[in-house]
Amino acid sequence: MPRFNYVALDQRGQESAGVIEASSSNDAVGQLRGAGYFPTSVVEEGKGKAVAKTTKAVAKKGGNAPAVKGKKPGIVLFEKKTIKSKTLMIFTRQLATLIDAGLPLLRSLTVLAKQERDPVLHKTIHALADAVQGGSTFSESMAQHPLIFNKLYINMVKAGELGGVLELVLNRLAEFQEKAQKVKNKVISAMAYPVIVLIIAMLIMVFLMAFIVPKFEQIFNEMLEGAKLPWITRAVIAASDVVKGMFMPPYLWLTLVVLGAVVVGYKLLTGSEGGRRFIDRVALAMPLFGDLLRKGAISRFSRTLGTLVTSGVPILQALNITRDTAGNVVIAEAVSKVHDAVKEGESIVQPLEASGVFPPMVISMVDVGEETGQLPEMLLKIAEVYDDEVDNAVEGLTSLLEPIMIVLLALIVGTIVIALFMPLISIIQKMGNQSSGGG
Repeated sequence: MPRFNYVALDQRGQESAGVIEASSSNDAVGQLRGAGYFPTSVVEEGKGKAVAKTTKAVAKKGGNAPAVKGKKPGIVLFEKKTIKSKTLMIFTRQLATLIDAGLPLLRSLTVLAKQERDPVLHKTIHALADAVQGGSTFSESMAQHPLIFNKLYINMVKAGELGGVLELVLNRLAEFQEKAQKVKNKVISAMAYPVIVLIIAMLIMVFLMAFIVPKFEQIFNEMLEGAKLPWITRAVIAASDVVKGMFMPPYLWLTLVVLGAVVVGYKLLTGSEGGRRFIDRVALAMPLFGDLLRKGAISRFSRTLGTLVTSGVPILQALNITRDTAGNVVIAEAVSKVHDAVKEGESIVQPLEASGVFPPMVISMVDVGEETGQLPEMLLKIAEVYDDEVDNAVEGLTSLLEPIMIVLLALIVGTIVIALFMPLISIIQKMGNQSSGGG
């Protein structure tokens, strides 16, 4: 049977070479592809000198690609080590689709690495493929990249590997990420509108106070010759003096120092456990926004715990992961108490009720799910219900905030305009009296 010299790429993209027996070159190509290789050259032995030389050169290096001399790696400052949640969500969905279609894990990672544009994720996928090629499990490989894959992700993948249902778990994980991202975007969009309007209102007020009001004050001093101004005008002028002092020399640096101290103080407050608890409690108790944040937190808790338990993660481990990914210290403390109760063989309903965070409907649904043995399904149902609640809360909040913000802007600008026009009326009357007296 004829022998063929070949040069091919393996699943890691490394070049290898050798000799294969086959009835024809097409048969040789088929055998190589069946073994997971991508042939770049197949020539019958003795007929291709150049290929034979390449084969020998590659074989001498142990089947690896020849070394390529390139530029020395430079020093990279502030190297990015994380990726956006949306990028990870797309990767999870694509990986689930490829594995569900029947591709091996290593081949799926190789395909995704070739098309990934994010440099951090591209490098991470290559590292995952190398680790899997070296004999590590997929979850063990992910555990080496904690800035990319959190505990929830790793433990779900581990449960899928142990149960032999990795593609099913990846699909659930992709759905979880998509729904969580959807809820997060809605909450952010609801919070962004009033913040943007308030920033615009502050900029308008600072501009009027720092540049417009002083001009009018000069006119009033010249035209009214020291006459007493209305109280609202005096108040606006006094506020203008304060604003000028804050945002203009010599007190500008003092303002920057104070703002810096506020930022540092906030960082220190959020960095401490007590400070974080205080801020989260205040956030949940806020008018208008508190209810929206609470519903978003309950949806996240229910979906995280339900998805983990459904995927085969043990309940105690699932509660620990849910606590670590809660995003709110108040919710995390409630989950921690649930964990302690379950560890002692008790029900999870009492700790949830004692926390004061979860509404009666959630507690009742959890109670029913626990009694019927369908707790994971009930938790996912709660998440769906509260997704709709978040939708309704966002719509209601937006419709309520629009007129509030319009009225707020009108009050700010209107007060300044009235304060400036009242002395102008006195000036016009004075000029009218002078003209009539002169006539």
